[in-house]
Amino acid sequence: MTEEQHKANHDLAVEEARPKLKRPPLYQVVLLNDDFTPMEFVVEVLEKVFGMDRSRATRIMLEVHTRGKGVCGIYTYEIAETKVAQVNSYSRQHQHPLLCTMEES
Repeated sequence: MTEEQHKANHDLAVEEARPKLKRPPLYQVVLLNDDFTPMEFVVEVLEKVFGMDRSRATRIMLEVHTRGKGVCGIYTYEIAETKVAQVNSYSRQHQHPLLCTMEES
């Protein structure tokens, strides 16, 4: 190897392979219909916990009412778990049986 080739090899920058980052799985937060919780309370929950405006909250409430369930949002596991706990706790505090769950998206 010539001195020039030897010098060129030392000048090479070796880039380490970057680890591939995998997106965390996402979870749907779902409200389930019941025959006792007032529609207005469901709208209130959607506005308060999920930050929805009135028209979007009303649309989702109607979906819950007509289809039996409605997706409130899609989040990482920890955030979805927190939202479910907030909805269920808030509903119990107000003596409503409204139930919120999460399922992998």
